[in-house]
Amino acid sequence: MQKTALIIVDMQVGMSWPEPAERNNHQAEQVIAGLLGRWREHGAPVVHIRHMSRTVGSPFWPGQPGVEFQAALAPLAGEHVVEKNVPDAFINTGLERWLHARGISSVLVVGVSTNNSVEATARTGGNLGFKVFVAADGCYAYAQTDYDGVRHSPQVVHAMALSNLHGEYATVIQSQDAISTLLIK
Repeated sequence: MQKTALIIVDMQVGMSWPEPAERNNHQAEQVIAGLLGRWREHGAPVVHIRHMSRTVGSPFWPGQPGVEFQAALAPLAGEHVVEKNVPDAFINTGLERWLHARGISSVLVVGVSTNNSVEATARTGGNLGFKVFVAADGCYAYAQTDYDGVRHSPQVVHAMALSNLHGEYATVIQSQDAISTLLIK
């Protein structure tokens, strides 16, 4: 059966600092932790993505506390860690090569934020020929103001990003479906 890698995007301490009301899906961390536990139980491949900012003073600048992984989602020894400097986890990281070297052609992407690093990673993964799945309940977004100055709720931003991905670059599913269909039995 096909191995599906779980790719956890940017679940770092600094992501928990904005006010809770500014984001949707407050259960995302629990969902991701559940997926991570199941992938580990099955010995399935896990990749942790860490954003390392190029902007001095950013919470994700190397050496800042915000760059560390959230404790409940921290990698174990032997789990692959990819450090990126742009939203897309495939750009200048070796992730594509790492997946191909292990015969992995299917990935499940979760993390933050849905309309930024999750969407960028899923788009490129799809463009590179990977079978990409995104767990809708395993991601979240923040409120955003569009180009016309209209402010959109986190849920609308999240839903639009998932809509951008589904059917073109990825298949958007729920975490329970991912567990029942993507894990090696």
